[in-house]
Amino acid sequence: MKYMLLTYIKESEWAPGEREACAAEAWERCKELDASGQFIDASPLKSVDLATSLRVRNGKRMFTDGPFAETTEQLGGYFLIEVDNLDDAIDFAASLPMAEKATIEIRPLDVIPGV
Repeated sequence: MKYMLLTYIKESEWAPGEREACAAEAWERCKELDASGQFIDASPLKSVDLATSLRVRNGKRMFTDGPFAETTEQLGGYFLIEVDNLDDAIDFAASLPMAEKATIEIRPLDVIPGV
């Protein structure tokens, strides 16, 4: 089953250089998962200051700078993995260094027939 792991953290929580070190360690976990053919993709996201949110209402596009929802934590990145079950996805998420600071949301991907 494919799982999307979304990491949420307040951007200001990172000390200088800490985010990069965390990403490097997380990449090591990804390489381990890739060795078993279960890693699909992962990427940190640029700062929330660079985000644009779009809503289309009655055929009209509305843009806002930043994320749509006001939150204390921002979406910081994602991991896309294919493992046997939720327990395996939780084990992988717990092995990531950002789990010590961030919230990691684990969601199975839905299959849309014919797509």
